[in-house]
Amino acid sequence: MHQSKLNIESIRAEFPVLHQQVNGKPLIYFDNAATTQKPKSVIHAIRHYYEFDNANIHRGIHTLAERATAAFEDTRVSVQQFINSREKEEIIFTKGTTESVNLVASSFAKAFIKAGDEIIISGMEHHSNIVPWQIVCEERGAVLKVIPVLDHGELDMEAYQKLLSAKTKMVACVYVSNALGTINPIKKIIEAAHSVGAKILVDGAQAVAHLDIDVQELDCDFFAFSAHKLYGPTGVGILYGKRELLDAMPPYQSGGEMIKEVRFEGTTYNEIPYKFEAGTPNIADVIGFKSAIDFINNIGKIHIRKYENELLEHCTNGLKNKVTLYGTALQKVAVCSFVIKGMHHFDAGMMLDAKGIAVRTGHHCTQPLMERFGIEGTVRASFAIYNTKEEIDVFLEAVEKLVK
Repeated sequence: MHQSKLNIESIRAEFPVLHQQVNGKPLIYFDNAATTQKPKSVIHAIRHYYEFDNANIHRGIHTLAERATAAFEDTRVSVQQFINSREKEEIIFTKGTTESVNLVASSFAKAFIKAGDEIIISGMEHHSNIVPWQIVCEERGAVLKVIPVLDHGELDMEAYQKLLSAKTKMVACVYVSNALGTINPIKKIIEAAHSVGAKILVDGAQAVAHLDIDVQELDCDFFAFSAHKLYGPTGVGILYGKRELLDAMPPYQSGGEMIKEVRFEGTTYNEIPYKFEAGTPNIADVIGFKSAIDFINNIGKIHIRKYENELLEHCTNGLKNKVTLYGTALQKVAVCSFVIKGMHHFDAGMMLDAKGIAVRTGHHCTQPLMERFGIEGTVRASFAIYNTKEEIDVFLEAVEKLVK
């Protein structure tokens, strides 16, 4: 759909944070891969909980507790529908993608990883999908292997096939690179992992805001993502896992909610998903997350993706021949990462901020990937549904001045 038909100005009006000045200039927010801004509906949902329904969930029988519990569990159903899991019990609330990955790494390893087993990750993983598996390998005596990254920022699929063997027990791979924007062929990666009997965890943090996700169609074993990267609150993560695996895995944390019965002689654990949701959760923000899902569904991901692709093309064309672009895969989401010759990326970021333009600079928690390209970091501009081509034009003019 065209920009006018989508009514971007109407969408922008839903985001209070966008309507301010930074350093005397209108804010241009191009750091959406780090976190997206929040629409009024999400802010209002959180406020409504604290004003009218504040109570702990699942335990109380009074009206406030019942209302809070119903709203909390409504979000679980919305997430189930959003990613098309088979049942809502396969949806576990965590505090973010990082905790979701750590949950799987810790709990799955205890149940299924032994000395000599192999775990495969890719060369473009976020640190959150590297370090937990390094710890598993250290603790269990397993071996970590890495899928190489090609020059255009794509995974070397031939090398991946050669890494797979009967020893492979887990593949942990990002769907969309936060540093490059590359969309990996995740369906093929999953099928190849399953062909040798391995399980697979998909880091979907950067994918869920842009791509249609159907975990049953993908046939992934685990899928992790965060609410704050798709217009929802911080402090809320999702772990999808196939029931048979979640049932077989031991609890990640212990305490309230994850128990069915406690005696000094021993404890019986709760059923999923509560087995992995110890303690009082982030109730208000989980409730707010449903409004974020509704916001996305009301626009439609197909329209979001098409519009964001227009922004990506506009920015990429404007940056060509001016800067060195990193991540030039054919299949990408709306991320432009680049380096200006002779200028440190931090300096570029500070000078853009002086003009009210918010971009991310640094290694983007992907230091091994930066090392692969022989750089310390990049300037990253990432776009969302509320950004405009006019904003990109201001950005391109600012970059051109930095280049000169």
